[in-house]
Amino acid sequence: MATINRKTTETQIAVELNLYGSGKYNVNTGVPFLDHMLELWAKHGLFDLTVTATGDIEIDDHHTVEDIGLCIGEAIDKALGEKSGIYRYGFFILPMDEALTEVAFDLSGRPFVVFNVDWQQEKIKDFDVSLVEEFWRAVGTAAKANLHINLKYGKDAHHISEAIFKAAARALCAAVAKDPRRKDIPSTKGSL
Repeated sequence: MATINRKTTETQIAVELNLYGSGKYNVNTGVPFLDHMLELWAKHGLFDLTVTATGDIEIDDHHTVEDIGLCIGEAIDKALGEKSGIYRYGFFILPMDEALTEVAFDLSGRPFVVFNVDWQQEKIKDFDVSLVEEFWRAVGTAAKANLHINLKYGKDAHHISEAIFKAAARALCAAVAKDPRRKDIPSTKGSL
């Protein structure tokens, strides 16, 4: 379990995350589409997640979305501690109607994010789809994870976004799972 609070002149965010939960969530970000994505991320990853946020959404959603990503990434890193006994790697391929996405996590301690998605739409209602990448880039960086997100194919931006968040949930769930045979840190270096 990890609690992260972030306050800047642009945003005020509180995140509580239990990576070994049951998929309960309470999300209020001020960005309805992000609320929807975080709710299904928690549900499909079996993470217990609480997010409350206020931000300068009268300007646009960018600061709020990115800062929530930073807080969730920091919560992932904090909740894992030294990462003893976890599988470390997780990947998932997920279909969502016409879209197919692939997400892979390595909780390596070395942040690197690859995001291969070509959007055919710019907006989902009022939500700028480029913020999906900003969110996951912030999560991967703050979680100190190697994160690869690939769209294999798809057209509808809502389906693509949902497939990304659900696949990321399942991939992270696999990476943080406890390996019953491992008691140490899964690295020949002795640390992650």
